[in-house]
Amino acid sequence: MQKRKLGQQLEVSALGLGCMGMSFFYGPPRDTAEMTRLLRAAVDRGVTFFDTAEVYGPFVNEELLGRALAPVRGQVVLATKFGLKHGEHGPTPTSGLDSRPEHIRRVTEASLRRLQVESIDLLYQHRVDPEVPIEEVAGTVKELIAEGKVRHFGLSEAGAETIRRAHAVQPVTALQSEYSLWMREHESEIIPTLEELGIGFVPFSPLGKGFLSGKMDAAAPLAQGDLRRMLPRFSPEAMQANQALIGLLQQIADEKGATPAQMALAWVLAQKPWFVPIPGTTRLDRLEENLGALDHELSPEDLQRIEEATARIRIFGARVPEQFQSMLGR
Repeated sequence: MQKRKLGQQLEVSALGLGCMGMSFFYGPPRDTAEMTRLLRAAVDRGVTFFDTAEVYGPFVNEELLGRALAPVRGQVVLATKFGLKHGEHGPTPTSGLDSRPEHIRRVTEASLRRLQVESIDLLYQHRVDPEVPIEEVAGTVKELIAEGKVRHFGLSEAGAETIRRAHAVQPVTALQSEYSLWMREHESEIIPTLEELGIGFVPFSPLGKGFLSGKMDAAAPLAQGDLRRMLPRFSPEAMQANQALIGLLQQIADEKGATPAQMALAWVLAQKPWFVPIPGTTRLDRLEENLGALDHELSPEDLQRIEEATARIRIFGARVPEQFQSMLGR
């Protein structure tokens, strides 16, 4: 397995595994025994970087990773998150945010117990809380690092100025934000800021929440309980309109003996050597397909061709509902 470095010190597999969908967002939680086998299979194939959060479930995703990865703890890097309030079924538009220092400490202790670890490898603020200065947040995590309860500090979907302010208090190891061929808004300001400061980037949803795999049927309705139903980009009309992007990926994949998903991931990996995408899956065949992206390196000519083609493709539909938009890029 190829390795990459986040920040100055945190080395992880070039592809991580986003674990949210095992317990949350895409429908009911999957079978625990089956997901345990999948997590162990990922480790066997060289994956060392696993992403979770307290709100995934809530709680059950951290518990799943804690039990499943306990026997291989020395081989893996676990990332989790704080700061999103949640209801019975996870975060909602009205759940709100809470990054008060006392709350960070309380939920970190709970995450340590659920993950069955003495120290969290990478602790992200899930979303920026405008009610709590980022300096207080970074200072609290700095204290947790000094106490040995956390190893590295991360942010998620934060704006450039927030990243700078946080980094001045406690070096930020990684920013996690959505990024893919159909979500590139971070290229103008965020990614240059990360490069300047030496901060790693962890793109979530590098396959566009499954759309860029080319395996979703625009004419087939999403299942009840699949929260993509609330995303404007997954309306039937938007999915049909965005098929042009799938057509491009399929064409390149056919030429290279690959799949659209592998080309989408190869494109993300080719952007910067400090990008570590975390595609999620609940299936072994998809895990192996995703890892196969590491065998397909795109040439400068390939990248230029993709750039020219995507410049002519208009993406339809917002990536999040309007009520969530204010939580991004603060």
